[in-house]
Amino acid sequence: MTDESIMEAVKDGNLQQATLLFERYHKRIFNFLAQMTRDRELAEDLTQNVFLRIIKYRQSYREGSRFMSWIYQVARNVFSDHYQSSKNKITGFIEVEKVSDYMADYNEAEDIDEKEKLLHQCMAKLTEEQRELLVLTRFQHMKYEEVAAIMDTTVANIKVKVHRSILKLKEYYFELERI
Repeated sequence: MTDESIMEAVKDGNLQQATLLFERYHKRIFNFLAQMTRDRELAEDLTQNVFLRIIKYRQSYREGSRFMSWIYQVARNVFSDHYQSSKNKITGFIEVEKVSDYMADYNEAEDIDEKEKLLHQCMAKLTEEQRELLVLTRFQHMKYEEVAAIMDTTVANIKVKVHRSILKLKEYYFELERI
C-alpha cells in the first residue's frame, strides 16, 4: 500500500493504519527533528507530537497530495509551534563546545572524528532555515521538488537557498578549521 492510500484510510477513520505510517516515518521524522533541535529527548517528544497531530488533523490531508510532503510540513509546524510557545526560544547562539556532545547522542556514536565534529559545529551556526534546508536535502536526501512542496515555494528558490546555505556552511567550516 502506498503512503497516500494508507493516509486516506486513516482519514476515513481507520486509525489502526496510522501504525504503518509511524513504522515507515518515525525514524526519518526523529532524525529531522534531532538535527533541528540538537536535543534527543526533545526530538523524541516532538516526533510523538507529529504523529498525534496526524491523527488529530487527519481531515486536513488532501487527497492526491504526497504524504511525505505533508508529514514533513506537520513536523515543521510542530517544531515551530514548540519554539513559538516556549519562553526559552532558540536565539541562534549555541554553545559551540556543547554541540559535538549533542550530535554524538543523535548518531549514537561513541567517537565522531574531528571533521564531523567541526561540521556539526558549523551547522549549529547556520540560521534555522539554512539548517533545515541542508538537513532535508543532504541528511534526509529529499529532492528539491519535495522540499519545495514542503516549504510551499518554487524549486528554483530552494536551489538558490540550498546553494547559499552550502556556501555559508563552507565559510564557517574553513573559519573553524583555521583555528
